Amino acid sequence: MTRGQGHDPAVRSAVRQGASVAVATGLYGISFGALSVVAGVSVPQTMALSLLLFSGGSQFALIGVVAAGGSPVAAIATSTLLGVRNTLYGAVVAPLLEVRGWRRLAAAQLTIDESTAVAVGQRERAATRAGFWVTGIGVFVLWNAFTLLGALAGDALGDPRAWGLDAAAGAAFLALV
Repeated sequence: MTRGQGHDPAVRSAVRQGASVAVATGLYGISFGALSVVAGVSVPQTMALSLLLFSGGSQFALIGVVAAGGSPVAAIATSTLLGVRNTLYGAVVAPLLEVRGWRRLAAAQLTIDESTAVAVGQRERAATRAGFWVTGIGVFVLWNAFTLLGALAGDALGDPRAWGLDAAAGAAFLALV
């Protein structure tokens, strides 16, 4: 934020909105982490997937296909098809953010459903930018922290069949479809 924007009611509102969306979305990372490990993906693989792919719907789709016994090609194809929407979001938010260099790369990584929705829901450019960055960074940090928590919890449970969780990731994927 530039000098004086911290006192702008529209910016403060966008920051509050972005923070609340980040917390609510981040908490879903627990289920992703646990379901990923239950599907047979290791904790380090789950974290790499979460940090690099960073698109909840695509991540759930990938582990859903894996859990259902689908091939790696089917898992990647399904995940990629769901992730294409982020490219469209990028076309919407890029002119609003007007960033270059490393910030453009960061913005691309943070262009998800939530950051786009908060950004385009603002009426002032400063609020648009604040909403995008607070939401995107907040979701990224909290999603990954809670994914790790869920993955460790899922890993600690041991054999998912003993808990009746072996079908949970497949059921989650079907619910997304």
